[in-house]
Amino acid sequence: MPTSKDMIPSPVPNGSNTRWVSGYRGLLPSLGRTRHQDGAGDDEGHPRQGEPLAATHGATADRDAAGDDSRGQTRPDHREQLGGGEHEPGHTAREDGPMRIRSTPLHRSMPLKHYKHALITLLDARRSQQRIPRTHTMWLVSSIRAALCLLLVVVLASHREPAAAVTLSTSSRWIVDPAGHRVKLACVNWPSHLEPVVTEGLGRQPVGAISGMIVSLGFNCVRLTYPIALATNASLSALTVRQSLLAHGLSETVGGVEVNNPGFLDLTLIDSLKAVVNALGEKNVMVILDNHVSTPGWCCSNDDGNGFFGDRDFDPNVWVDGLGSMATIFADVPNVVGISLRNELRGPRQNPEDWYTYMQRGAEAVHAANPRALVIMGGLSYDYDLSFLATRQVGVSFAAENKLAFEVHWYSFSDARAWEAEGANEVCGRAARDFARRGAFLLARGFPLFLSEFGADSRGGDRKDNRYFPCAAAVAAEHDVDWAYWALQGSYALRQGVAGMDEVYGVLDWSWSKPRNATVLPRIQALQRPLQGPGYGEALPYTVLFHPLTGLCAVRHAATATTTLELGPCNETDAWAYAPPSSTLVLRDAAAAGLPCLRAEGRGQPARLGTNACGDPLSTWRLATDSAMHVAVDAAALGLGGGGMLCLDVGTDGRSIVTNPCACQHGDGTCDPEGQWFKLVTSTRRVARRPATLA
Repeated sequence: MPTSKDMIPSPVPNGSNTRWVSGYRGLLPSLGRTRHQDGAGDDEGHPRQGEPLAATHGATADRDAAGDDSRGQTRPDHREQLGGGEHEPGHTAREDGPMRIRSTPLHRSMPLKHYKHALITLLDARRSQQRIPRTHTMWLVSSIRAALCLLLVVVLASHREPAAAVTLSTSSRWIVDPAGHRVKLACVNWPSHLEPVVTEGLGRQPVGAISGMIVSLGFNCVRLTYPIALATNASLSALTVRQSLLAHGLSETVGGVEVNNPGFLDLTLIDSLKAVVNALGEKNVMVILDNHVSTPGWCCSNDDGNGFFGDRDFDPNVWVDGLGSMATIFADVPNVVGISLRNELRGPRQNPEDWYTYMQRGAEAVHAANPRALVIMGGLSYDYDLSFLATRQVGVSFAAENKLAFEVHWYSFSDARAWEAEGANEVCGRAARDFARRGAFLLARGFPLFLSEFGADSRGGDRKDNRYFPCAAAVAAEHDVDWAYWALQGSYALRQGVAGMDEVYGVLDWSWSKPRNATVLPRIQALQRPLQGPGYGEALPYTVLFHPLTGLCAVRHAATATTTLELGPCNETDAWAYAPPSSTLVLRDAAAAGLPCLRAEGRGQPARLGTNACGDPLSTWRLATDSAMHVAVDAAALGLGGGGMLCLDVGTDGRSIVTNPCACQHGDGTCDPEGQWFKLVTSTRRVARRPATLA
């Protein structure tokens, strides 16, 4: 990741007095685990819609007893023990998988060693033919029965339904499943490449809880990062999680892992990465393995030795061997669907010729070891630039097998000064055209494009990000690209020498217990739904009015289906017909109402559907300003709304769609027009049916 993010780090206050989030103490996914539930969530352990994420994992009573701090964290609660330990009366142990076994809570006076003693006593008595008192016999029988039940629970808990194998390929610009139906990658980045080489968050929450949160937030995929040294340096990969954390002075993180993921502590680093992948597989989350760096650490800068082939820590031969090793290690892991060759190539040594030489070698190594996986290639200049592919395509032996895709990154700090100081309409228009030039042109040439990193400061106070992100969301929706948001993590165990550093780009908060900013989530989640592609030809192509600032779309109110519009879920949109650069906006599927068109009626007035005078100046819409997101009519000759252009806008109630004078038309860098941005995007998804009758 570019160094501009290095300006953001902010250690959390009182980080040295961290109190770890209490949660269930579970075995690794491959070994089974016991989960205590308090009734929250659905039958699969996922949060219900609208249910606070923090309430879904761990025991609420235990958290209350432990005491919350200012970040919603709790001290470790050692009442929750691993199999055979003590349980609070009334807790129910459930197998975390398709099969669930209820067991009677074990009494505090009966730890596992007592069951062993009971068996030995009974066998000794049988050998000696002694007569055992009835009360003693009843105690022994109940003890043996409990021991057998416990054994059955452990055996069943160790059984896991394997994740269904997901084999993805490409079909022109789309990623598809074996049936040829589109699979849109809606991923989130989850790092494992920093100095300890331990997946972030394991000291904050149980791995199953994190995986469940990923699913509940609507992501179907994780871009999981790692350093190539994990595959090429035997001394590093053989370290245990405990050893690596302690070597970096992270004893508090060791304590957190012991509370939340105790089975991880004595796993080697490579096995801990496998365990994270397995935990994601249990939730049917796909994984893209991303080689982020060579040596473990934060990425990126031009002179960090990790930037380009031949740099101090970037031996291309070692790198190719490492890619082959990682592809081999995960070849039989069903939810690993793709391998990204290298993150953010950069620096003074970068050049297209070496890029072709070594990236093609890396691609061949990955495909030879794991022909099932997608092979994903990034470009130059921090994965910002793939434009050199316009004149020369990649040459790989497996081209006909439809396994090749490309990736690109986009952040506000790629052009920070412009986003902060120049007119947002002009900057967004320029950035959208630049995105097409540096990568999106590949879509028309029949290759998928994976926007594998984009994101913004989730706190909402960064002006350049507040302007950039609606623009990026609009471009992503327009091209309907696959993507991975940066980032999942709310905090780091260790980043750039700072323990417990906050990640303000994180979807989750510092404690990893809930979303950092719930108002930001709809903007991300709006992009998760495919708009078109194989298997989604449910209707003839139509136009959607997408409002990227909110992640909502223009819809008719479901209850009234009257002449006015409001913001609503994009899966409830109507089908609009529009012919750029200037035409009516017609409600295409409302033939019974005479194909009504959308009209402006003045400043602050609702935009209204009607069948009269369609085609006059107030119903002829064009895309004004450089952003191509001001949907406007020319009202100058009619004396409405102060004259000039009237644009679609959001009313003061935050939902109704009205028209107002178009904002920020003349490059004013102090003006913020994002509330008036509506992106006209194409969809072929099934349309929500509403009554066509108009008032």
